[in-house]
Amino acid sequence: MFLINPPVVRPCEPPAGIARLLGTLKGHGVHCRVLDANLEGLMSLLECPSGSDDTWSRRALRHLHANLSALLHRDIYRHTGRYTQAVKEINRVLDLAAHPRGVQLGLANYQDGALSPLRSSDLIGASEKPEKSPFYPYFTERLRALFADEEPSVVGLSLNYLSQALPAFSLIGLIRKLCPDARLVLGGGLVTSWLSSPDWKSPFDGLVDDMIAGPGEAPLLGMFGISPSNGHIMPDYAPFHETPYLSPGFVLPYSASSGCYWGRCTFCPEKAEGSVYSHPPVHETLSDIGTLIDSNGPALIHFLDNAMSPVLLATIADSPPGVPWYGFARITRHLTDPGFCRGLKRSGCVMLKIGLESGDQGVLDALDKGIDLAEASAALKNLKDAGIGTYIYLLFGTPAETLGGAQNTLNYVIRHREYIDYLNLAIFNMPAYGPDAAKLDTEDFYAGDLTLYRQFRHPEGWNRGQVRRFLDGEFRRNPAIQSIVRRDPTVFTSNHAPFFIMSRKNE
Repeated sequence: MFLINPPVVRPCEPPAGIARLLGTLKGHGVHCRVLDANLEGLMSLLECPSGSDDTWSRRALRHLHANLSALLHRDIYRHTGRYTQAVKEINRVLDLAAHPRGVQLGLANYQDGALSPLRSSDLIGASEKPEKSPFYPYFTERLRALFADEEPSVVGLSLNYLSQALPAFSLIGLIRKLCPDARLVLGGGLVTSWLSSPDWKSPFDGLVDDMIAGPGEAPLLGMFGISPSNGHIMPDYAPFHETPYLSPGFVLPYSASSGCYWGRCTFCPEKAEGSVYSHPPVHETLSDIGTLIDSNGPALIHFLDNAMSPVLLATIADSPPGVPWYGFARITRHLTDPGFCRGLKRSGCVMLKIGLESGDQGVLDALDKGIDLAEASAALKNLKDAGIGTYIYLLFGTPAETLGGAQNTLNYVIRHREYIDYLNLAIFNMPAYGPDAAKLDTEDFYAGDLTLYRQFRHPEGWNRGQVRRFLDGEFRRNPAIQSIVRRDPTVFTSNHAPFFIMSRKNE
C-alpha cells in the first residue's frame, strides 16, 4: 500500500488523515509507505527557481534560503513585517517556477490558466497530460525511484482541497503509466463532498478504481481482506519526523472526533453532506495524546475537530498534555466561567478558533448557530483575561443577513476589539444541496460539474457584490479594527497564529 498527500496545501504540518490511515494499516499487518508530495513538490520547485529581471523577483530569489530557514525558528514570529515579507517572497519564487507552465502557484494556491478543478473533463485532461504540471519533473523522478524499490498493489491519494485537485490528477495519470496494475484509490474531504451529491455519477471510471467517502480505514482494510479490529489504533507520524515543515517545531495534528457535536447550523456544508458526529471515549483521547507526545516531541498540538466539545475541553484542563495546543471551540456557557478559561490556559491552550459568524443576534438565531451574544461577550473577555488568543471567524451574506446585520457585526467587533486577536472574514457560499438551496432562487456559481456551491438571489437584495463592497470599503478600512485585520499571518493564517501569540507572551 502506498499513500500520497498531493500538492498544494499549506506545508506547515504533516497530513493527519494519512497518518491515521498509516497507523491503522500497519496495526493490521498491512505493509504501507507514505509520501508527502505536497511539501516535497513545493521544495523541488524552490530548489530550481526560474529567474526574472524585476527587483522583487531578484530579491525573492536572493533571500529564498534565509526566508525558508526563518520560518523554522521562533524569532521571526515576533516581527509581523519580516514574516510577511518572507512568506510573500517564497510565494514569488514558487510563482516564477510555475509560470512557464501557465500556473499561478503559492504555498497554499494552485490556479491553472487553462484548467479548472471544478470540471471533471479538465481533471481527466490533467491526468492525460501530466507533463504539463509544474510538478511533473519531481513527480516522475520520485515515483520512479519509489516504484523501482517496490511496486505497490494499491495506491491511495488523499484529496481534501480544490488546490490539490489538478496536481492530484496529474499524479494519477503518471501513476497509471508507471504502475498500470495498481489499484488506484481516491479519498479525503473533497472526495467526500463530491460523493455526497444526491445525483453523483463518477466521471472517473476507468481512471480511478475506488472513491471513498468519509473515514477510509475500513474500506482500505477490506481491499486486503481484513476486517477492522475492535482495538483502538493511533495515527503514525514517524515517517514525517525528518520532513522540514514550515513551522518552528513539529506540529502534531490530532482529531478527537469527526463531524460536529452541534450539527445544527443551517449554512454548514457538513450538515448538507449528512456528516455524523462520533468520538472515542475521552480517556482514550488523553491516552493517545500522551503517547503521541512521547513519540513525536511536538512543539504544538493542533486539534482538528470541527468543534472541541466542552467535555473534551474540561478533561484537557483537568489533565494537561504538557504541550501548547489550539483548536476550534464553540461559544458555550463554559467559556463564560473565568475559572474554566484559566484552567484551559494552565493546560497549555494558546488559542481558540471560534466561529462567531455574526454580531447580530437575529442572524445567529436564524442560522440556528446556538450562540448568545451576551455569552459571547463574556467568553471573549474571559479568554483574553486568561491569556488565551482568539481567532474569530465571521460569515457575511447569509440569507438571514442584511446590510444592517453586517453593520451590527462591525459594531460588535469594534466594541470587543481589545479581546480579539485575529479575524477571518468570509463571504457565504450556498452549499448546493443544503436545506436553504431549495428555498431560494439559485443559479450556477462556478462553471463545472464538480462545483459544490450555488449562487443565490438574496431575499433582501443583500447580494454578493454588495457584501464584498461592504467588507472592502467599510469593514476592513475601519480605523478601530484595521490593526486586527492586518495582523492575520500571510498565507498560513490560523496555522501560524499560535506561534505569534506564544512569541508575544514570551517577550
